[in-house]
Amino acid sequence: MRLFYHSNQGIANYPEGGVIIDMDTMVVPPVVIFLAGAFLIPFLKGNAKRCYLLLIPFLAIIDLVLIEPQVYNSYVFPFLGMELILLQADKLSLFVGYIFGIIGFLNILYSLNVKDNGQHFSAFWYIGSSLGVVFAGDFFTLLFFWEIMAVSSVCLIWYQKKKESIDAGFRYILMHLFGGSCLLIGIVIHYVTTKSIEISTIEISAIDPNLSILSYIFILIGVGLNTVFIPLHTWLPDAYPRATITGAVFLSVYTTKTGVYVLARTFPGVEAVAYMGGIMALFGVTFALLQNDIRKLLSYHIISQVGYMVAGIGIGTAMGINGGIAHVFNHILYKALLFMCAGAVIHRTGRSNLTELGGLARKMPVTTITFVIAALSISGVVGFNGFISKGMVIEAAHHQPILWLLLEFASIGTFLSFLKVGYYGFFRKREIEVKEAPKVMLIAMSITAFLCVAIGIYPDLIFSILPHTVDYHPFSLGHVIGTSQLFMITGIIFLLGLHLFGPHDRITYDFDYLYRKSAKLFLWFCKNPLMKFASTIDRITIRAAGTILWFSRNPLGAMKHIRYESHLFYLELRKAEHAVEVAIKLEEQKVSHLNKHEQMSIGLAILLIIIILLFYILLYMAGI
Repeated sequence: MRLFYHSNQGIANYPEGGVIIDMDTMVVPPVVIFLAGAFLIPFLKGNAKRCYLLLIPFLAIIDLVLIEPQVYNSYVFPFLGMELILLQADKLSLFVGYIFGIIGFLNILYSLNVKDNGQHFSAFWYIGSSLGVVFAGDFFTLLFFWEIMAVSSVCLIWYQKKKESIDAGFRYILMHLFGGSCLLIGIVIHYVTTKSIEISTIEISAIDPNLSILSYIFILIGVGLNTVFIPLHTWLPDAYPRATITGAVFLSVYTTKTGVYVLARTFPGVEAVAYMGGIMALFGVTFALLQNDIRKLLSYHIISQVGYMVAGIGIGTAMGINGGIAHVFNHILYKALLFMCAGAVIHRTGRSNLTELGGLARKMPVTTITFVIAALSISGVVGFNGFISKGMVIEAAHHQPILWLLLEFASIGTFLSFLKVGYYGFFRKREIEVKEAPKVMLIAMSITAFLCVAIGIYPDLIFSILPHTVDYHPFSLGHVIGTSQLFMITGIIFLLGLHLFGPHDRITYDFDYLYRKSAKLFLWFCKNPLMKFASTIDRITIRAAGTILWFSRNPLGAMKHIRYESHLFYLELRKAEHAVEVAIKLEEQKVSHLNKHEQMSIGLAILLIIIILLFYILLYMAGI
């Protein structure tokens, strides 16, 4: 293998057959830092291990800062006549890469007290593979890291080591295997029709529309599963509440956001995708309001908030895509913070149901403050980061009134949901013995909360690095007053109907109920009707094989036996007197069938051979 180097003074055309490496800054694909860095974790202990855990994401952030948007690709590996590209950087991939690196550092800081090396190893590979997807320049490299992401993330569920977690992990991986298979099929068909594996907008080709439609559908399903399209979303609220405390924080960030990123690459401006986003936003918040388990409530809110991102990408305008991608950045911060707060509460109390919580504001003040910041951010209150990006998506949806209404109703439901969590989890009067969260958790939560406020007050922090030029003024008087009025009315509704929004210890049925019932029906069909049918076919086959064997051992005797059987049947029907004699002959024939091999004359044998040959010729001529 040959290595070729280039600099920003650059080469317009690099030689084929070699690996292209950027020598100007000597940056490496961020995925390499995390995947390689994970292997040293088991050999370190104590403070050395903690420092190393923080060093790797810090180096990755520096690496990301050094990467510049390129007009060419680097780390290109030739493979079977194709080019596998590990580092394709533009404003979109760098924007998502920055937040993946920042939150990776904060999540690892939050989980420093975890002693299980396996969890840290899985987290590193999860972060690294997610960055691998973001900077992949071709579909096969993307798929490779897509599958690593699925395997490493399921480990964060299984490390909880409870039966319900193991079962949820298996359901999680089965769903992602289905999604990965659909993505693979779509990519292969796309390559067959376009002769290209470059990541680009998926379109239906006029040359071969049938295959193009298949590719379009399979890739959309594969990406849509990770992006929690309804009804492919059930793996998320099933698995995330059953993950480890720190694992759930990692899970809240990467899988769905890589899905949104790939969706922005492949299906921007698709109207059906925009409306799917609106449905997700309202569906997720509706189910969140019904939850008692705090992490399950937050899981449904991921579906809802990802709906805003999907809607923005589906709208496809510069404002829509900017809004959707900005919401990726902001959502990662406040959603990770919400899972951090929930994890801190569960870590100290051992409880996750709102019916069992309350009175935490006095006992866990820092956790409460950071929760309030995260709740105001996800709700889109003025002065917090969610207000900025959510407003951009809603602004982009103004020309689609149905979609706009779906997103507005989802905003109301989000605020109601977090008023419920805040009141019943933290502020209602209840005596509970609990200590504040550990210091490393508090530090990580405080930094994340600060970023939520900083971006909310000074949105140019992200506007300057968005993929498209921004022409949006979030603090216009009309927008601020309208949003504030909406939240004031929502707050009054909550206070008036406080008893209606109280948590209840009940089961809520989602689409997975239908999937499980369908699976049970399928298993019953396989176990009963299908097995009986198979047993019947088996018996018939064995009997037929036995009959052929019986006939072949003594053909003449078998024909005599058949003649006697037929004659006896006829006589019994006629009730003839000599039927008894035929029955005796039949019994004698049965006894002598295997002991006595009867012979036929040569002429009869030749005649039978000719008849069989003629029969074969007729079958051949008929084409059977």
